[in-house]
Order: sequence, then C-alpha cells, then structure tokens
Amino acid sequence: MKLGAIAKPKSSLPPFLLLLLLSFLFSLSLATDTLTRTQSIRDGQTLVSARGTFELGFFSPVGSTHRHLGIWYKHIPVQTVVWVANRASPLPDRTGHLQLGPAGELLLTNGSNHPIWYTDPVDFSRPVAQLLDSGNFVLRDAADALLVGVAWQTFQCPTDTWLPGMRFSSRLPLGLTSWKNSGDASFGDYTVRLDENGLPQIILWGRSKPVYRTGPWNGLRLSGTPEMKSYSTLFTYAFVSNENETYYEHELNDPSMITRLVLDQAGQLQRFIWANQTQSWVVSWSAPKDLCDRYGSCGPFGVCNMDSNPVCKCVNGFEPRSVGNWTAGCARRTGLRCGSRDGFRRVTELKLPDTATAIVNRSMGLEECKRVCLANCSCVGYTAADISGGVTGCVYWVEDLMDLREFPSGGQDVYVRLAASDLDEDDDEDDETHVPVDKEKLIIIIVATICLSLFFLQLCLRSLWKKKLQGKAKIEQCESHSLLGFGANVAHSSMSTDDVNISAELSLFSLGTIAAATDNFAEESKLGKGGFGEVYKSCNRCWFCWQGKLPNGQEVAIKRLSDSSGQGLEEFKNEVILIARLQHMNLVRLLGFYTQGEEKMLIYEYMPNKSLDSILFDPTKGAILDWSKRKRIIDGIAQGLLYLHKYSRLKVIHRDLKASNVLLDAELNPKISDFGIARIFEGNQEQGKTRRVVGTYGYMPPEYALWGHFSEKTDVFSYGVLLLEIISGEKVSGSQGMNGSLNLLNYAWELWEDGRALELVDPQLGNSYCEEELLRCIHVGLSCVQKSAQDRPTMSAVVSQLGGSNVSLPSLNQPAFHAREGQVSGEDCQKRGIGSSNEVTITMMEGR
Repeated sequence: MKLGAIAKPKSSLPPFLLLLLLSFLFSLSLATDTLTRTQSIRDGQTLVSARGTFELGFFSPVGSTHRHLGIWYKHIPVQTVVWVANRASPLPDRTGHLQLGPAGELLLTNGSNHPIWYTDPVDFSRPVAQLLDSGNFVLRDAADALLVGVAWQTFQCPTDTWLPGMRFSSRLPLGLTSWKNSGDASFGDYTVRLDENGLPQIILWGRSKPVYRTGPWNGLRLSGTPEMKSYSTLFTYAFVSNENETYYEHELNDPSMITRLVLDQAGQLQRFIWANQTQSWVVSWSAPKDLCDRYGSCGPFGVCNMDSNPVCKCVNGFEPRSVGNWTAGCARRTGLRCGSRDGFRRVTELKLPDTATAIVNRSMGLEECKRVCLANCSCVGYTAADISGGVTGCVYWVEDLMDLREFPSGGQDVYVRLAASDLDEDDDEDDETHVPVDKEKLIIIIVATICLSLFFLQLCLRSLWKKKLQGKAKIEQCESHSLLGFGANVAHSSMSTDDVNISAELSLFSLGTIAAATDNFAEESKLGKGGFGEVYKSCNRCWFCWQGKLPNGQEVAIKRLSDSSGQGLEEFKNEVILIARLQHMNLVRLLGFYTQGEEKMLIYEYMPNKSLDSILFDPTKGAILDWSKRKRIIDGIAQGLLYLHKYSRLKVIHRDLKASNVLLDAELNPKISDFGIARIFEGNQEQGKTRRVVGTYGYMPPEYALWGHFSEKTDVFSYGVLLLEIISGEKVSGSQGMNGSLNLLNYAWELWEDGRALELVDPQLGNSYCEEELLRCIHVGLSCVQKSAQDRPTMSAVVSQLGGSNVSLPSLNQPAFHAREGQVSGEDCQKRGIGSSNEVTITMMEGR
C-alpha cells in the first residue's frame, strides 16, 4: 500500500538520512492490509487482506463515473463488491481520501477536505484499521491483535451482502439494504432485517411492507427454509438469542469455498457460489422463489401450497372470506366460545406463521402450552418453539395466523384452535373445558358408550377369521416399504441412512387411491404414452384420499410403468431414491410411489405444460416459445445438469436427457425428469463403463453408444443436441427442412461452416432474438456435440459461456455422426447404425 501525504525528500539530504527514510517507507509498505495514522488511501491505492482474498479501495459502479469506497474480491475477474462506505454520498471525481482522523475515527474526505463519511471517535492510543481475509474491515488498537476490543467493523454495518462469519444481528441498524440499481449503490427499496419480536425471524421488507419471511429458528433450521437441511454439508449454522443480543450466523465447512448472500435491487435474496473452473458465480438458492414465498399470499388462516390447484386453501374449519380474493384470507366457519368445548386441530408440514406478535415461553412444555392457550380466550393456536431434541418451548398466537405455507416435508406442526362443531374425531379436544351435563344426558352417554363397546367387540370377534388375510396384506405392505428400505442398492451404491430417511418421507400410495385419482385409469385422465408406459393426471373430482399426506385437490402426474418398458426393480428403486435425494428448481419432484408385484407407479408433481417436445416440435404450439422463453429453458436445463454433476450431494450422470424428459411448469420453467437409468459417481470417479447401454438414439455420444463408456460428457453431448433442437425447432433425426442432411447435427455444422448459422433458427421465432446471443448458443451447442469427449466442455463451462458475452468460446471441430453428402462415417456407425432414429430408447443386454 502506498502512503498518503509524505514530503518528497530533498536532494540536499545526506545519503545516510535518505537511506534511513527509504528503509522506513519500505517497512511501512509491508503492512498492506493495515491503515495507520501515518498512512492514507487515495483513489488508485488499495488495502489487500493478508492472504489476498479481499481488497479495499475506490471504485465506480457499472455505467457510473461516481466513486465509492468499497470492498471487493481481489482475485475474481468480474469486480464483485461486498461493502460500500459512502452509499448516499458518492464522490463526483477521483479526489477521495481515506485516513484515520484526530480522534482515531475513519474519515473519508473529498478534494476540498470536507468529510463525506466517517465513523465514531475511538479511545485508542494507537488506532489502526485492518482488512481481514473474511472481508471484515475493523477499527482496533494496534496492540489488540486478537480483536478483543474492536471499536467498529463493516460486519456490523453491512450493505447488500452477507458474508460467512458475519453475525446477522437484531442490532444491525439497517440490516441488508439493496442497491438502487446496478449503477447506483445508494439505498434501494428492499431491506432484510432480523426481527426479534416474538420468536425471532428474518424478514425481507419492500417499501415498508413484508415481502418474504424465513420463518423463525426452530432449533434445526429456519422453519420456512427446509432446504437448509441439504446445505448442512456446506455450512454450520448457529442461532443465539439472549438478553444481550439475538443473532444468526453461518460458517463455511470448507474454507476454500467462496460464497455470498446478496439482496439485489429487485428484492431477490440470492446465495451465490463461485465456480473456479468456469470463473463465474452460480446461484444455489434464492427467495422469494414462488408465489407461496410471497408474504401473506393466501391471507389470514390461508395455507399456500405450490403443488395444489388452486395454490391457496383454508385451514379446515375455515372458509374463504371472499371467493377469488385470497389476500382477504379465511374466516371461521363457527365462532369460538371461550370456556366451552373448543379444541385444536393439528396442521402438519407448515412454515410457522408470522411470529412477530406471538407470545413465547421457552421453559414451557407443549402440554402446558396447550392449556395456557385454551385458557386465553384470544389464543388462536400454538406450537413448540424448538424441535431439535423432541419438542420444547411454547409459542402461541393471539392474532390471526398469517403467512402459512405447506411443504412436502421438513415443515412443523401447528395446533389451530377450532370450535367443537368443527372438530373431527381425530382432532384434539380438551376434556377439562367441557361444560357440565345433566343426569339425563349422562344416562344417554353411558348407554351409548355401552352399545358402542358391544358393537366394536362384535367387530373384533368377526375380524379374527380374517387374520391370515390381514397378515398377508401386512406382509405385502412391508414388502412395498422395504423396496426402499435397509439393504437396498441404488446404481451399485450402498444405501445410506439418508436414503432410509428419504424413503420414510415419501408417500406410499395404495392402488385404490391411485385408481380413484385417475378415475380407474380412464382415457380422459391419460396425459401421454411412451416406451416406458403411460402417464395419467389426477382429476380433482375423484381425488378423494391421500392418507393425510397431501391435501385434497392435489394435481399430480402418475407414471405407470409397462412390462415392456425395460425398467426393472433396480431402475425403479434408482429413480425413487435418486429424485428424492436431489432438490433443485430445475429437477422434477417426486411425491410418492406404488409397487406391488409387477405393477410399479411413480407419483410426480404435475407439470401443466407437459414435456418440452410436445410444444417445441408442434407446428402450432411452437410459437408459444419465443426466444426469451427458449433461452430461459436452455439456461434452466444447464443449471439442472450443473447441479447434478457438481453441486448436489451426489454426482449424478443422467444418461437419458432429451426433449421428452424435460417437463415445463405453468410458467414454462424446465424441470429434468426420468432418472431411471441415471448413475451415481462416487468420490473422484470420472468415468463409468457398462455392457448394458440404455438411452435414446440421436442423444447418445459415440463413446457411450459404441463402447458403453459414460461420464459427465455423456450428458453434455445430450444437452448440446437438445440445445440445437430448441434453437431450430427440429428433431435431431432430421426432417425435410434440412435439405437432405443426415440429421440435425450434420445440418447445423454445415450451416456453421458455410457462415449461414442463422438459417438454423426456427422460423417461428421471427425477430424476437438477439443475433449475437443466438450465435453464441449455437456455438455452445456445437461444442457440446464434439466427437471426442475431451473436446466437449463441462456443464460449468457451458453455464459460464451461455451467461456472459465476455467469456471466450472454444474452437470447433466437426461434431459426432457428421458426414457430407448424406454418408455416415463408418467409424461412428460401424456397430450400431447411430443416427437412424430419434426417440427410440434402446437396451443392449449382455449376451450369455
């Protein structure tokens, strides 16, 4: 670091004094991470943390000439700012000057020496400011190397970024506050703060209104973010709440990982992880991610579930206040009568309601909590404060339950107070609150009880002769459960405890339930048919029973595997457990399964726009997919594959990526499906080999189709084919629109070589695309289908290349299965006749 105002040595100084002065300057320049009273930082000079992780200096936002004092990552090529000092008072020029003031405070001045930004005075004899490798800039005494008495630090004054090790505290005056826009670092419209009222929770505010809640800490995780469980290998979480302070923090389990949580100008809270291989940031989590994340989407006592149709419903015992206007929420069907026979209904798998006005007692048990709630005429519901070691503590609400969300798993139980007439037999009534009954009523109750007892005794005696049948049924049910139980084997990898837990979380549906859901597999319920079997959609009018695991009216897709599908027990187990363990917005979600004998069915979340091929290759529907939608699909599939290859708990090779295995949700977001033949790679495994080649002609690279070798590059090849299909609207097998070319890869390469690549574009796109962006996508697609696996990029590189115009693209060779004049290369197709047929799933069994 250069020094501030230091007089230039005069030539008349004696040589020994000049040498002494230079030695003094050199010794000071070694402390590049520390600012002392004898030093200053001017525009163009910086502090660098000890290991070179972070840098502090002056910068200008993108598209702006204003100057700010800030901190950014030192070795990340795209400047990524994590803290800004003078947000509201940018410097108009490069005259900024940072120094330690006369009272030991940090002082930023302009060219006129007027203060622009400063900290409070400190009572240190030798104050210094140090930039740490955590990204924290601290003001301390020079003798306090252990940072025991830090007077001021940037971790207590964050801007829009939360770094590992930072305590997100209720004492932070502004929490995280977004930039106004990408070129203006001043205060934006969105703020994230820790609200310690009631049970502490993190809330994202937009223009003084709540936008999103994480839910309170429940001892294991934030109750509104069950996906935190999947990040436990990356982070160690801690939540502390005492009389002095309440804060939440996370530490990295792998110190080499670079990550940040950012509140952007659009009000999106995003977790970024730096990918060294591609030199780019990857989004691993974001919120709010859907309608149910939006605060109060379904109003008071309304429950939001993205898998339901409609997504909002009322808690049982309530009804909508205004049909079609869910923000008004729900009202009680029957009013409460305090002191009478009120009781509680247990509602499961919930994000806890807003706890800002809740009453909390951490020393109280759940039973006592129930009694206290029932005795309070204003109490509308209660739950446990901590579920980490059983259920402890008490939280109860005296105002409307707001911002309820239902999760497939990982949520909590909430006990909602209802009038006696709205309670079912299974609901929790409190006998201590019953009103007195007269003798006549008492006699009626006793007689009725005796009659019922005799009736049930008769039922029990009659059921004895069915014991064998019941025993057999139980055995069959146990066999179904044990399909995914202990000792199961998935893709030749032993099943872990996590797999057992996952199988317990999945719903095991009965054949009767599924038959009822599909109107006994009626033709009108059928969504489609393929080589694997048939897919049905549940119909709302007949979906009457989900064994209490999913709500009524749930729309799902039921995949019924045919005997000729080639998917045996191993493939079925593989798909069930694998999808259950993978959680990403671009992967389809499995809700449950059924298996008995030869009958095997999978129950998925319903995708209203079906598979990509049903729209992309349809001459009329294809127009729905303009370029912005196609690009979103291209990016989404890439992110899904990147997650499978690199960021999931398992390294997964899909092996059958194609247009029909990409499903589209209501907003045309892509979700990769069909993991029946996926393989798990362990440790540092880079490649696998099989004699049983399964997949789809046209999407398989030569090394897999010919010799059974598969790796990440197998999926990369399939992705390249799919990318070119999305751009052209043509199937890989070719059509009349390809001027007699062998297939899509052949046609795309010929156009590329002739400088006519834009002729590949689907005419239905019109002029909705940017030529530069589209040509980049074609280039990436062709690089993915290179003949040699070594020449293909990784999915990390693909994501980087698709995301930035400043990322260089690789040179291209001719793709696999390419030939001029319509002649197939003998080397490529000598054994299998590759390229002859699209959408034909093959299975090559080893001979005996």
